[in-house]
Amino acid sequence: MVEEGTDVAPFESFTLDDAGGEKAPPKQDSKEEALESSEPPDTGSQTSPSTLDSGKSESEPSPAPESQESDSTGGRLQTSLDRQPNASPSAKALALEKGVPMSQVKGTGPSGRITRSDIEKFQPTSTPGAAAAPAASYEDIPASSMRKTIASRLTQSFNQNPHYFVSTTLSVTKLLKLRQALNASAAGTYKLSLNDFLIKACAIACTKIPAVNSSWREIAGQVVIRQHHTVDVSVAVATPIGLMTPIVRNVDALGLERISAAVKDLGRRARDGKLKPEEYQGGTFTISNMGMNAAVERFTAVINPPQAGILAVGTTRKVAVPKGADGEEGVEWDEQIVVTGSFDHKVVDGAVGGEWVRELKRVVENPLEMML
Repeated sequence: MVEEGTDVAPFESFTLDDAGGEKAPPKQDSKEEALESSEPPDTGSQTSPSTLDSGKSESEPSPAPESQESDSTGGRLQTSLDRQPNASPSAKALALEKGVPMSQVKGTGPSGRITRSDIEKFQPTSTPGAAAAPAASYEDIPASSMRKTIASRLTQSFNQNPHYFVSTTLSVTKLLKLRQALNASAAGTYKLSLNDFLIKACAIACTKIPAVNSSWREIAGQVVIRQHHTVDVSVAVATPIGLMTPIVRNVDALGLERISAAVKDLGRRARDGKLKPEEYQGGTFTISNMGMNAAVERFTAVINPPQAGILAVGTTRKVAVPKGADGEEGVEWDEQIVVTGSFDHKVVDGAVGGEWVRELKRVVENPLEMML
């Protein structure tokens, strides 16, 4: 070292070799530096430069790799939106709405541009092995005008009339015995059905409880409850065009034979489509009997507006009941049916509906009163 303040001229030609040191290695260019491993050769790593170049001496530098040109075209990178097929904005919007794959659409516009018309006409091609769509397993049947009328009236009834239901079990053993006796003595001039007796019983109950034989009306902006003085019973009849309710008028004043004849005539003409409008429009009370179907024990019916009540009748069934209340042993068979009255709470209160059902039960279980 040279002391501070002394002359350095004697040491101007002094070099590192004169001091016994090594020459600095030649400076490598930036490319070679980038290729050098950061591991020293003597670490024993299999990835060190000396291990990879085992055929060369440590003092020989590795040749620099040749530079390669980039494959880039020099253009800007494209997004997925930029790579979409050439299409008009309306065509793209329609394809998105319908789920049409743009890559499968062949454009017919200028320069193969996809138009809105191309999207609308696109038909997807079936792929090999794809399962064929199953054939339609339904049939659309146009609703008839009668079916539309029924749907409208009953929907209106159920939505606007607060229904409530009262059910009871009727013993019809005595009634059926009376029916059998009357039919046996008729010599073929008439044949009474169980339904004929029930129609008459409904009329008697409506006479006793007139609030049920009423209807809700709006006249000149005023709401009234119209209480009818005659009982016109609408009888539900299934026809090829839908449910109809021909009316047996003045049932309260008719005998069983005339009721039976009227029901048969109206039912036949209803199924043949020969009823006049006045023969099925109106009525003050309705009965719907499904007792001919042995599977129907009970059901509820929708009120036929503007009436305030309807009776639903189930099938007849035999029930074992005790013989007597005095401790007598054994049982006997009783013919029974379950009936359910539907009432419009706007017109008929719950207690009133219950009174009507009790009156009906009394008449049916004592059928000789119908002869009075």
